[in-house]
Amino acid sequence: MSTEPTEADPEANADSGMATAARVTELASDLGSTIQELDSYQRFAKAKRAVENDEEAQQRIQEFEQLREEFMMARQSGDASNEDLRELQAAQEELNEMPVMAEYLEAQEQMEMELQELNKMISAPLSVDFGEKAGGCCQD
Repeated sequence: MSTEPTEADPEANADSGMATAARVTELASDLGSTIQELDSYQRFAKAKRAVENDEEAQQRIQEFEQLREEFMMARQSGDASNEDLRELQAAQEELNEMPVMAEYLEAQEQMEMELQELNKMISAPLSVDFGEKAGGCCQD
């Protein structure tokens, strides 16, 4: 007698589905933990902590965020000028050129590229890219 669930045994099918879901959850958790062990993740985490602990970087981030918010409000009201945009871009460039920020952004970019590759590997057998919008069957 087979122990495989059949369509005639909905309870066994439900149990099998729950076991599969639990295994997928366990694998996802293991994947997340293993990603944390990658050199690229360690570099990213270290760079992130460095930015968070750098007073000058934090001050410039706050200044940039304030400028960006002011620009967005001016843009919504139709008062934003090209000069305002240039000022915002210059502030962002100045922030990004700080060594601590440059390292953070580089580490972040590397980590994102690796995660995109992992997403492709996970999505390939599914014929769906869950990193993208998984909407209807016929997206334009």
